[in-house]
Amino acid sequence: MDLKKYIEDIPNFPEPGVLFRDVTPLLADQAAYKESIRLLADFAREKNVDVVAGPEARGFLFGCPVAIELNCGFVPVRKPGKLPREVLTQSYELEYGKNEIQMHSDSIRPGQNVLIVDDLLATGGTVDAAVSLIEQMGGNVVGIAFLIELVDLKGRDLLEGYDVYSVLKY
Repeated sequence: MDLKKYIEDIPNFPEPGVLFRDVTPLLADQAAYKESIRLLADFAREKNVDVVAGPEARGFLFGCPVAIELNCGFVPVRKPGKLPREVLTQSYELEYGKNEIQMHSDSIRPGQNVLIVDDLLATGGTVDAAVSLIEQMGGNVVGIAFLIELVDLKGRDLLEGYDVYSVLKY
């Protein structure tokens, strides 16, 4: 199945000069969504994943079904102020700005094998920040999986040393 047929290019969103890859047509198509989840889960099946972590919001849309496929739990990586208990915070650079992410400080137990799942690898800042939080808690990042990788932005370079997989490359 050609999953690229289900990704729509939106120029100048969220700001001028950015080409946004819209995954909502893929999410709306049962077969395409199911295939994307299968491919992401297949990457991790032999990695003994204990928990999947996914950055909001689209990381939830792909990470949760992957966690179900792998018979494990899911841990959200959130924007500041969204989690009700004690959190760890990490700052990072976006393709078009700066941001922070947080995780509950007890969401990863030392020694747990963690798969990070997100929709898009651009500059790598978001997922690099998630890796930092997971490792601060003693987790082992056994893989990082994306639906889409924007190769020209070289986000993979920031994740050197980790097993990185992307279903689609642009």
